[in-house]
Amino acid sequence: MNYSEITPYIRKMAELSSQNNGIRPQMYAENQVFRGLRDLNGRGVVTGLTEVSDVRAKRLDENGELVPCPGELYYRGININSLVDGFYGKRFGFEEAIYLLLFSKLPTKDELDEFKWTLASYRSLPQSFVRDMILKAPGKDMMNILSRSVLALYAYDDNPDDISVENVLRQCLQLISTFHMLAVYAYNSYQHYHRGKSLFIHVSDPDISIAENLLNLLREDRQYTPLEAQILDLALVLHAEHGGGNNSTFTTHVVTSSGTDTYAAISAALGSLKGPRHGGANVKVVRMFDDMKASINTRDDGAIKDYLVKLLEKQAYDKAGLIYGMGHAVYSLSDPRCEILKTCAKKLSIEKNCQEEYELYKKVASFAPEIIAEKRKMYKGVSPNVDFYSGLVYRMLGLPDEMFTPIFAVSRIVGWSAHRIEEIQNAGKIIRPAYINVKKAEEYMPIEER
Repeated sequence: MNYSEITPYIRKMAELSSQNNGIRPQMYAENQVFRGLRDLNGRGVVTGLTEVSDVRAKRLDENGELVPCPGELYYRGININSLVDGFYGKRFGFEEAIYLLLFSKLPTKDELDEFKWTLASYRSLPQSFVRDMILKAPGKDMMNILSRSVLALYAYDDNPDDISVENVLRQCLQLISTFHMLAVYAYNSYQHYHRGKSLFIHVSDPDISIAENLLNLLREDRQYTPLEAQILDLALVLHAEHGGGNNSTFTTHVVTSSGTDTYAAISAALGSLKGPRHGGANVKVVRMFDDMKASINTRDDGAIKDYLVKLLEKQAYDKAGLIYGMGHAVYSLSDPRCEILKTCAKKLSIEKNCQEEYELYKKVASFAPEIIAEKRKMYKGVSPNVDFYSGLVYRMLGLPDEMFTPIFAVSRIVGWSAHRIEEIQNAGKIIRPAYINVKKAEEYMPIEER
């Protein structure tokens, strides 16, 4: 049997399901249901409290009214720009950001050294795990392999179901330390078994940073430049956390509130992050640009603008009606992560001789907001988000498209861990929102009368 085949029966039943779906878009407004947990003004529905991070896009003006402002992101009360300024160009910062997000304080040098040693000591996988769980069952999607591997680690844990803070912290540190290894090994297996490339599995190096080790494991010659490692480390910091309301972090809270184990909760978050509306967005951005370069003369500003209009009118690329990398659920004037990555992209484009590519991205970032504002009804402004430049940065780093979302997960496991611990510490009640049933009651009809 071909399990992937959509048979005539399945097609017929799918049509039946669609025909019997009586929910119409206007019903949400009629019943005051906020789709996406956001109200009609775009404000998120408050579902919890957190100290982990804060996302700000509005401020009070002199009249006491909320007005849009340049976006701000805070990790445990510290502005992301200040955090980046504190380490960038001086040392690798991802491990420092991990410490801050987990323990709500910046580490001293001695504390950071001890913490990095602890993370490095966890940088290994159970014996034969790579062979049995990854190489023997290679897949075409790195996120699915990553999720499967996380669930499999449950079987190697002697105390998997203990949800005390101490045990969950131990589990989270182990996952944070090994996520990049799982992602790279998953990619290696995919390259070999599905694309016919030579198989290599490098041994992890405990004496270098996570960003360096990721490049060290991914590249056959294990070589990378200081700037490459520095920018990848910065990207990991910028993606580590983004408030409790993003889809995968909210998933972590919801699943954690049921009292389940860490491996199940993190696997659920991975499933959320995989989606192109969340962690898969930067892949959509670079492939949109690939289509643009194949379709038009990108030195012609008019052609670029026409292409962007066609995107919105569902006449170009994937015909989804979206300019990928533009707009954000919270930010309107700017995304602070995007602004930082834009600077890095410019610097990296010089080293990689990709200035023309960078300039094209700059043009689209300039044209798109005006075109979207003209073509779409919006409740707030629109600007490039972090996904707009992150894919470009990863491409210039020579990272394969298949690794873009797994690298996001390598970073975001930190935020998920901080929120899981926070949920365990403070909630004690399962998250169970309400849905309104709009189907009218019917009498049961005997089978002979149907």
